[in-house]
Amino acid sequence: MLMTGAPGTGKTAMALGIAQELGTRVPFCPMVGSEVYSSEIKKTEVLMENFRRAIGLRIKEVKEVYEGEVTEMTPEETESTSGGYGKVISHVVVGLKSVKGTKQLKLDPAIYEALQQEKVQTGDVIYIEANSGSVKRVGRCDAYATEFDLEAEEYVPLPKGDVHKRKEIVQDVTLHDLDAANAKPVGGHDLVAVMNQLNKSKKTEITEKLRQEINKVVNGYIDQGIAELVPGVLFIDEVHMLDIECFTYLNKALESSLAPIVILATNRGICTVKGTDIQAPHGVPTDLLDRLMIVRTMTYTVEEMVRILAVRAQIEELDIDEESLAHLADVGDKTSLRHAMQLLSPAFIVAKTNGREKVALADLQECEDLFLDAKASARMLQEQADKYLA
Repeated sequence: MLMTGAPGTGKTAMALGIAQELGTRVPFCPMVGSEVYSSEIKKTEVLMENFRRAIGLRIKEVKEVYEGEVTEMTPEETESTSGGYGKVISHVVVGLKSVKGTKQLKLDPAIYEALQQEKVQTGDVIYIEANSGSVKRVGRCDAYATEFDLEAEEYVPLPKGDVHKRKEIVQDVTLHDLDAANAKPVGGHDLVAVMNQLNKSKKTEITEKLRQEINKVVNGYIDQGIAELVPGVLFIDEVHMLDIECFTYLNKALESSLAPIVILATNRGICTVKGTDIQAPHGVPTDLLDRLMIVRTMTYTVEEMVRILAVRAQIEELDIDEESLAHLADVGDKTSLRHAMQLLSPAFIVAKTNGREKVALADLQECEDLFLDAKASARMLQEQADKYLA
């Protein structure tokens, strides 16, 4: 999709609105056309990275866990086998309680270290993964909620069901996360090994071969029903800044089976495609334009500007009367909505300087004299060209 319209007609705002509607579970990757130009990374590499950031993978795993309130935690010590008088912990006995019953576990010393790192104590609700032995402190059991009048502890109810249970764990990652985590692969190629690499991501070169391997593994997970693909949105603002090399790459990337929804935005009319002498609508080659649904954004009416400025004033916690809002909307109609919005904060400062908490018409008029908009500044430069250095 291509959003096209004059500056200040809400293209970027619409993209942010789309991101809000999608929520946190669907990837949304915003970028600006000029971001592709780097001395360190190829242009096509930047594009592909952002493409894969916009494709999510929801991995569902059924894990065996022990979950409950800690009723006891007793480390058992033995004499050190390496000699000397010191003692070492041979194992730790942990009692867990749930709604259905209790269970006593004899755990490895390494798990005792994990319990100490999580600062687990009697009365806390924890869960321990049977496969990996990792420990997660969920919170304090709500039976202890009346211990103190005021504290920062998070209380959770006693876990339902048995202490030993099978639990579905859902993890949301992007394809780029998997690429970066496996750029220097360590360990096996099973699901747990791939997920463990996420904690060791470093900036290294990601080759096309590695991406193909990741795609193969991901497709395998999808076929097995372990994972679900979540196509997100890639938003490229100022798309006319891309050159012919990038546009050619975009054509290829959009045909891939693993491709997100791509939204482009530009405020250009007929202009030259970067890297060529070709004039094209919006600075985008015609073969790519054929693939796009083009949405035109219109300039706001004065009534719409009044509503937008009222919302902006409310967000910035500025008190402004109806007359001043109507005047500010007229200023926005003659100049631009952005200029009208930028006058709000200085007008409030002027009002406070004059001993008022509410922005009045006089404050706005004073700010209009102080700050020029782009058109007024350009007009002044033309009229006083002899006073400026060429």
